[in-house]
Amino acid sequence: MRGQRGRDVALVAGAGLAMLAILVAVRDGITDDGYITLAYAKNLALHLHWGLIPQETANTATSPLNVLLLGAITAVTRVSGDAHPVIALAVLSVGLAMVLAWGWLRIARALELPFWSAVAGTALVIVDPFLLSSIGLEVLLIAALLIVMMAAAVEERPALFGVVVGLALLARLDMILFALLIAAAAPALRARWLRIASAALLTCGPWFLLSWIALGSAIPDTLVIKLATRSGWGGWSYLTGPGMYAETWPAAAIVTFAPAALGAVLLGWWIATRGWRSSPRLVVPAAVGVGGLVYYAVYSALNLDPFHWYYVPPTVALTTFLVIGAGVLAERAGPVAGRLRPGATAATLALLFVVARLAVDVAHGLPWGDPLVSTNWATPGEYARVGSELRARVRGATVAGPGEIGALAYFCDCPIVDEFSDRGRAAELIDDAIGPKSNLAKRWLLKLNYAWWDADEPRPVAYRLRYDLGPSPRRDSWQVSTRWQGTGHLTLLRVR
Repeated sequence: MRGQRGRDVALVAGAGLAMLAILVAVRDGITDDGYITLAYAKNLALHLHWGLIPQETANTATSPLNVLLLGAITAVTRVSGDAHPVIALAVLSVGLAMVLAWGWLRIARALELPFWSAVAGTALVIVDPFLLSSIGLEVLLIAALLIVMMAAAVEERPALFGVVVGLALLARLDMILFALLIAAAAPALRARWLRIASAALLTCGPWFLLSWIALGSAIPDTLVIKLATRSGWGGWSYLTGPGMYAETWPAAAIVTFAPAALGAVLLGWWIATRGWRSSPRLVVPAAVGVGGLVYYAVYSALNLDPFHWYYVPPTVALTTFLVIGAGVLAERAGPVAGRLRPGATAATLALLFVVARLAVDVAHGLPWGDPLVSTNWATPGEYARVGSELRARVRGATVAGPGEIGALAYFCDCPIVDEFSDRGRAAELIDDAIGPKSNLAKRWLLKLNYAWWDADEPRPVAYRLRYDLGPSPRRDSWQVSTRWQGTGHLTLLRVR
């Protein structure tokens, strides 16, 4: 028992230390949308203000829980005099990695899995190139909550499951897909659905009620904005996005999607052969895997844009089933090739995937200067330079953003506006979503959601920041370049 406890402590501590080392290596590679979250956290810590910019209230933080946690930790960092959201991000990420490892240990113990399953499951998440390219967003938070949710299910703890479901809904509303499937798959949870629903409601209800009344919308405006501003990405969509990433970042795409694809194959085989009769331990993990497939199908049906962080929940879910399924099914199989034990084979394959992902992360260069996978127009360092210089140029005047606003708003700390920072600019999109073109159910639900909202007028702008492809033709513009977009430039134009 003492040896097992020491091993468990080593895994949890090791996950935290590994995440700290990773954060040191990737801290300069935070994606632009990650800076949206950091800007929210900074404004919350400094001004108790909910918004992307200090001058305007907004409700475009897709993950309120992520902002609340980062804001609270950022407020603590002010003991040094300044707020440090990036340090807060490191602290939160280390904590989440430790929670992730703890959840995996609980699952391994409840399902009688080998210790390597918990090691592999934890490691595969924290070295995932798509997840690390989305750092700052809620991807690690979602992964940790999904694993703890599954741990509560296999341990048959309905109250804990309900609390984690409530936290998951605050982390990202679409986590309801996994919660419903897991609850339906576990008999002990199905019998106590009222207890679960009560715990979940008590956990997340106060925030949604506060948001509904104080911010005029129970759910973040990003739900409407993302559905209304789908661009098609030159013909690519969420459904075909893996092919797009395979063309531009083949190594990262392979090591991210291959384990998920194998998990989907193993899941399909298990269902087709009625494996639940002989392997009931896999019922809850299978529900998580099915959740990954349903998630991918729903996002594809909605024809959403293929942002790389959208793929983290389904790939984590299917990879989780692969690890657990390999651990369970290997026990039942006979020796391979006379001597090779299937358990050792499964562990070796899991380790190879971990090493492959880590190799891809390292091959990008250490420390990262930009995310390994990125579809932004500029690197974080370029946006930091533009934002800092922009603050000196506009001297507090309002600037219309070019289309990517996160890092610019964070580093400029000035009123830079678009539909994500200025609700007056989101009003037209919201009105269209509620309009007669929408179906009756969607229109009714959105009217209920925005029942307390009084739309403001768009904030008048004095400047406009415009992005164009090609080298900078003028001295008063900033040249930027990324692997995805190539060379372009940002130009500041006076409006009035």
